[in-house]
Amino acid sequence: MNAQNSTDLPYYELPEYSNAYTAGTVTGRLIDGLGFRYYWATEGLSDTDLEFKLGDDTRSTLETMAHIYDLSTVIKDAALQVPHTKETLKKALTYCELRALTLNNLKTASDIFKQQTDLEAFNMVFKTPNGNNTVPFWNAINGPVADAVWHCGQIASFRRASGNPINSKVNHFMGTVQK
Repeated sequence: MNAQNSTDLPYYELPEYSNAYTAGTVTGRLIDGLGFRYYWATEGLSDTDLEFKLGDDTRSTLETMAHIYDLSTVIKDAALQVPHTKETLKKALTYCELRALTLNNLKTASDIFKQQTDLEAFNMVFKTPNGNNTVPFWNAINGPVADAVWHCGQIASFRRASGNPINSKVNHFMGTVQK
């Protein structure tokens, strides 16, 4: 399962916070918080955890991870100021691939936003067959960012229900891991 060394991935712990409160540093920190929660919600999942679902008509943990990955691409594309297109993957991504790509998408977005003071130009642009649909960045906060946090909570609950709770040494409030 843990083919990729988790220490190579961002968000084992939260990065240091900025000395200044700007639109960009606050947005970056919000994304960092999501990255930290995702890191620990998805760390060390077993096949049983990945297959867990509440019912036949619900997503499994792995399918929820794929959804969070999709949300992370929307966030990253807004940061890069490029139109978002729904990726059509030629193959299903593995647990390790999904985890790494999602964490790196969040890190990329956070790093870009932290350099900004004004987020007016960072709209979400969705490329559709009928042209581009532009949505203000405000919707990124209550849309893909909040949705991804929500789903991290689902994964944390699913893994507890499947017998593999999150590491008890993780301090979500401080963004650290007790040694």
